[in-house]
Amino acid sequence: MAESCLLSLPSIITTPRTPLLALSIPSRPLKLHLSHSLSLRPTTHLRFPSLIPFVAQTSDWAQQDEQNTTATIADSEQGDGDGIEAQEPPEDAKVFVGNLPYDVDSEKLAMLFEQAGTVEIAEVIYNRETDSSRGFGFVTMSTVEEADKAVDMFSSYDMGGRLLTVNKAAPRGSRPERAPRVFEPGCRVYVGNLPWSVDDARLEQVFSEHGKVTSARVVYDRDSGRSRGFGFVTMADETEMNDAIAALDGQSLDGRAIRVNVAEERPRRSF
Repeated sequence: MAESCLLSLPSIITTPRTPLLALSIPSRPLKLHLSHSLSLRPTTHLRFPSLIPFVAQTSDWAQQDEQNTTATIADSEQGDGDGIEAQEPPEDAKVFVGNLPYDVDSEKLAMLFEQAGTVEIAEVIYNRETDSSRGFGFVTMSTVEEADKAVDMFSSYDMGGRLLTVNKAAPRGSRPERAPRVFEPGCRVYVGNLPWSVDDARLEQVFSEHGKVTSARVVYDRDSGRSRGFGFVTMADETEMNDAIAALDGQSLDGRAIRVNVAEERPRRSF
């Protein structure tokens, strides 16, 4: 029985020879592998060029979108700026304040005039060389009505033992209808028909609106001590002097039309 089994074993092993010979072809898998790799190359090379223009186009879109966004923000900011433009107070809302105590600064001046309304600007004028107060300043109120109220409230107001001089500031306006005038060299001008209440500080304030004033003097009567109604102002240069003459000659100052022209030099006496 055992022998018969052993004798039949080779027949079992050799029985599947035909299918084993059919599957053991060594060249076919290799050829299939090579054929497969060659067939992928064209596909791989075709795909990369198709991605390049897409990336470049996407980058252009991003740049264009960024530019559009920046332009939109700039337009928005410009629109906001136009909407919040501040409006300057009227020129007639500015008042002159003279005979100030020398320890009064712009903050104290503003605090005083806040009793008459809203103070837009308050400034005390200082000497550039010594950095000390020159005893006068300017206050700009919010409206002309408040400026008028401030003049009524603080004219002859006792501040630190000194009576304030408060009145409307002389306007800057020039006369465009008048032809330009040419004046002889010199920086000293004569100012006539002055109101009796105008002192040196007030005269300097009027002319400082049109340039740098190096000196301002009202002429007083030696006996009575009263103003004689005229004075002299020296400007820093000829251009500022001409501007002051063109702007102020004939202008109304406290109800009087002042005369402004080049001061004539006195001829020297000969012996």
